[in-house]
Amino acid sequence: MDARTLVLTAATLVCFAANSLLCRLALAERRIDAASFTAIRLASGAVVLGLLALGRVRRGARWSWASAAALFLYAAPFSFAYLSIGAGPGALILFAAVQATMIGWGIVRGERPRPAVWIGLAIALGGLVGLTVPGRAAPDPLGAAVMVVAGIGWGVYSLRGRAMSGDPIAANGAAFLLSLPLAAALVGVAGASTGLAASPRGVLLATLSGAIASGLGYSLWYAALRGLTATRAAVVQLLVPVIAAAGGVALLGEHVTPRMGIAAAAILGGVALAVRGRAR
Repeated sequence: MDARTLVLTAATLVCFAANSLLCRLALAERRIDAASFTAIRLASGAVVLGLLALGRVRRGARWSWASAAALFLYAAPFSFAYLSIGAGPGALILFAAVQATMIGWGIVRGERPRPAVWIGLAIALGGLVGLTVPGRAAPDPLGAAVMVVAGIGWGVYSLRGRAMSGDPIAANGAAFLLSLPLAAALVGVAGASTGLAASPRGVLLATLSGAIASGLGYSLWYAALRGLTATRAAVVQLLVPVIAAAGGVALLGEHVTPRMGIAAAAILGGVALAVRGRAR
């Protein structure tokens, strides 16, 4: 890996982990409600991706409502999950659900995985069960379940992105833009049922999550992918939950329990084994 790719990859991983940290920080402090955070994040991401795609949209952005719905299915549950679970556990659950969705879809489409893939999936699933099974150190069950939904949404969005041709930044910008009516509907429902609350700090955190951690992060990732093999790109993403957990400890005062440490080793190790098995 050359120095440029290394820097781009490191910056991307920090951006992706920052999404969990910014969201948890905003919602744990009740600086903003989850619906407003989702809407501001998607809107600011759409702005940044749109600016980055200026002059290139004619080269092939696909305006897909299905991709926009999958993006929203990720972004909204992601915000609501972080009302009740920490950044580290949330990132682990999200990551496991994303990878399970993508590998599972390959199996449904006719892939015949090697034994290493099945073993890796079993280990990762065991780690996820161990992390979420009810107990004193377990994350909130409802929050964990909602984060699984977010992971499925992100997995579907990623799968659709693989099949889309043209400029990936423009395609993502189009998906973010088309997701805004769904976000506006969510804000309307939340406002009518529970009310909305958004402090200047909360709005800032949501904007940073959309503009920097999401919009800029995706553009950095596509630049980094030019120097990464598919397998290496999948493996380096294992670092995202680790960075999020470390940031949760350093910035949010979270604690890494023995349960979380063992579960993290099982989830990340199992996914790594599965990814390597698929590559071979």
